[in-house]
Amino acid sequence: MGELAVKVIKKEDPEGEVRRYTVPGIKDLPVAAKRLIESGCHGVITLGWVGRTQLDKYSYLAASIGLITVQLMTSTHVIDVTVHEDEAEDEERLKEIALDRTRKHSVNLVKLVRDGWKALTPLAGKGLRQGYEHAGEID
Repeated sequence: MGELAVKVIKKEDPEGEVRRYTVPGIKDLPVAAKRLIESGCHGVITLGWVGRTQLDKYSYLAASIGLITVQLMTSTHVIDVTVHEDEAEDEERLKEIALDRTRKHSVNLVKLVRDGWKALTPLAGKGLRQGYEHAGEID
């Protein structure tokens, strides 16, 4: 997921700088995101894989709350790209979800950082999904 995110970001914004910060576990993502922002990053994308157990889900919840807190503390977008093992029954489908979600959110991060929030406004309400087929607009 990390290599794909870097590739997509560089393709979408060849002038942009990508900094990669690897952590040992999902609950370490908030401090890594905060350190990247403090070092000058204008946006962060986090990538994680959550297991099926209740403990895994609690760990993700803690990490997610931490990432939201970092966003509020820094007024900087942190896009969380997480795949949950119970989203699909087989590894191939999970891989498809992970790659699709990573691609689409990487593009969203570039739009937010380079062009600002207004760049995403035309996409709102379209039923666009990351990791799944688009749901489409509600008539």
